[in-house]
Amino acid sequence: MVQVINLLLFSSDKTMERLFDLDVQLLHDAILTALALFILFLVLSYLLFNPVRDMLQKRQEKIRSDIESADKDKEEAAQLKSQYDAKLKQADAEVDEILSEARKKALANEAQIVADAKEEAARIIKQARNEAELEKQRAADEMKQEMIQIASLMAGKVVSASIDTTVQSQLVEETLNEIGGEVWQS
Repeated sequence: MVQVINLLLFSSDKTMERLFDLDVQLLHDAILTALALFILFLVLSYLLFNPVRDMLQKRQEKIRSDIESADKDKEEAAQLKSQYDAKLKQADAEVDEILSEARKKALANEAQIVADAKEEAARIIKQARNEAELEKQRAADEMKQEMIQIASLMAGKVVSASIDTTVQSQLVEETLNEIGGEVWQS
């Protein structure tokens, strides 16, 4: 069997051609093609692959720096938020304090106004009582004056007429009717 294969492969018979035509030209073309591909790879690597690698590396670094910057910004934002929250709480406390003070002042002002109003009312009442007392005194003085006038009128009538008890009773009755019976009864 080995002999059959050898005969088939290495026979000098031109009737049977080889399976692989490995001649020097084919080997030479294959080596040149491989060398050309290697040189082309080196040139493309230098002209295209390295710049693309550099660009990708720069892009990765930019993305990494952007992520780091975003993380730093996020931390700063969290700090600012906590500061603003603290300031808001402080502002709320100040607002509550201001409102509390305003309420206290309003209550004190209200109490002062009420006290002033009571004092004014007491003064007005006192003045009204004084005026009523003066009016009462004036009315009493006027009544005394009228009584004096009536008495002198009565005395004049009694003297001019003879003093008779019937006449005197009549005069008193007339006088009482003239000034009204209610004045004497009150």
